[in-house]
Amino acid sequence: MPSPGSMPSALTFDLLAKCSVTKARASLLRLPHGPVELPIFMPVATQGTLKGLTPEQLEGTGCRLCLNNTYHLGLKPGQAILDAVGGAHKFQSWSHNILTDSGGFQMVSLLKLARVTEEGVKFLSPHDGTPMLLSPEHSISLQNSIGSDIIMQLDDVIATTSPDLARIKEATHRSIRWLDRCIDAHKYPERQNLFCIIQGGLDLDLRRECCKEMVRRDTPGIAIGGLSGGEAKEAYCKVVDTCTGLLPDGKPRYVMGVGYPEDLMVSVALGADMFDCVWPTRTARFGNAVTSTGVLNLRHASYAEDFSPVEDDCGCQCCRPASEGGLGVTRAFIYHLAAKETVGAHLLTMHNVYYQLQLMKSARTAIIEDRFPAFLRDFFAQLYDNPRKYPCWAVDALRRVGVDLLS
Repeated sequence: MPSPGSMPSALTFDLLAKCSVTKARASLLRLPHGPVELPIFMPVATQGTLKGLTPEQLEGTGCRLCLNNTYHLGLKPGQAILDAVGGAHKFQSWSHNILTDSGGFQMVSLLKLARVTEEGVKFLSPHDGTPMLLSPEHSISLQNSIGSDIIMQLDDVIATTSPDLARIKEATHRSIRWLDRCIDAHKYPERQNLFCIIQGGLDLDLRRECCKEMVRRDTPGIAIGGLSGGEAKEAYCKVVDTCTGLLPDGKPRYVMGVGYPEDLMVSVALGADMFDCVWPTRTARFGNAVTSTGVLNLRHASYAEDFSPVEDDCGCQCCRPASEGGLGVTRAFIYHLAAKETVGAHLLTMHNVYYQLQLMKSARTAIIEDRFPAFLRDFFAQLYDNPRKYPCWAVDALRRVGVDLLS
């Protein structure tokens, strides 16, 4: 079969540096709403906002690329409103970049009685029970109306933990066919970048086959999907490592649904560039602060008289002292707020997003300066107070790319 023609692209991707030991990369991604430094963590603004944060506060964390959810925005405000206002950037007063998922994951994971056919995902409206269909064409149409800088193909999503290998194979091949339909339906390739999504479950041969077919379509960027669904971390690492080894150097690589700090660092070492997850913002709403020494549950009474910042030397608006233009919030104040006032969740959301973005920025600097293996050792030494506590999956995955955390 001849290769499909190259798609127009609304991005440029400059690969600036490679780690001399691992597969880690540092690059600059130029999108319609500004440049983005990779590797990057992307916070998830499901309904067009991070819960509790204004666009200005999100911008203040350093975020220049966030996610919106196609399924939720398609239901409310709906496509007609998005068309009338001129897209999601205007609707949510966000002047930077947006990535939208296709809506397929939410169809299957959130809705009862969703059924996948070759036509698309059939489901019942959560509002009035009306039968509805999300097809590849409709998903792309919604994302065209949203106006996001990066749009995702509709893929056939199935849990990696499924024992049904025939269904996983069907989903993989269907995702390839659906990509072709998405490409045909995409109205604005000159201003929105369509990313394909590699499927295949935990079957490495299926992943290799899917990589080959997706790369042939030459979309502006490539995602590795269907992970973070409860599979063993060892299996996750093997899939990411296998896929990045088959992908072209000159395109961004996005691993979907990944957000724990140690997962991010290992995945960067395995050659991935972009990540997203609701965890840092969701865990903030439960009073948890993400820090370089681990997650702190600031609802615990031990913090009631702790007047130190959420994290020492953190530059976020929450932690930075008032003398430096910050709020100077203490752990004791968060403890006081966490169970009864929403502002506690808002403050921790600012901190957690800032922490994730700074972690990726620090990793990027280490890659450019070719000291990423040392950076990884320092990161794990801070996160765990004893090397015996290092997760075996991380030690093994990093050893395979030349970094021995235990040496």
